[in-house]
Amino acid sequence: MTLNPILKAGALLLIFTVISVFFVALTQDTTKEKIKYNEDQLLIKRLGELVSGYDNNILEDKFLKEVRLHSLQQQVGVYPAKQQGKTFAYLVEHTYPNGYSGNIKLLTGINTDGKLLGVRVIAHKETPGLGDKIETRKSDWIKQFSGLSLSNPNQSNWKVKRDGGVFDSFTGATITPRAIVAATYQVLDLFSKQGLLNR
Repeated sequence: MTLNPILKAGALLLIFTVISVFFVALTQDTTKEKIKYNEDQLLIKRLGELVSGYDNNILEDKFLKEVRLHSLQQQVGVYPAKQQGKTFAYLVEHTYPNGYSGNIKLLTGINTDGKLLGVRVIAHKETPGLGDKIETRKSDWIKQFSGLSLSNPNQSNWKVKRDGGVFDSFTGATITPRAIVAATYQVLDLFSKQGLLNR
């Protein structure tokens, strides 16, 4: 008995789909650990760019904190940098939702005196050639935050120059720099209110 051509095509399609799903699942399982490893290595690199001189296991000492930040409730990761048991800085892993192309995941380092160690981008989807200048491999723009605080510059100047502040923006891309400036100020503000430190 000959199979109906439509049934035969359907059976072949089903077999192909099952095999494809199997290989996609297998690939996802085998690459999940590699992706996690690569993400951890990037995080370690970014931590190292912002702080040194700590003697604790900064990754193991990380704690999570549920906060209201950047107009949304989110869970941030806080990495305390310690020397001889005393914390001298905190590195805050947070997400700013209003980049040009969506979420920008950031790492912001702050000394216990409220001064910025700096800001680094962990992940983003900003426009290549424009918004991606927030990456240190593309530009030094993001390095200008080191040493700043809530009072330096004052609140009214925590804006890009186009909005009357002191921070440069990129030609053709104001939204991304505006997002980084706003995100940085908001983290500093929350830090000053002790909103990040209590576990």
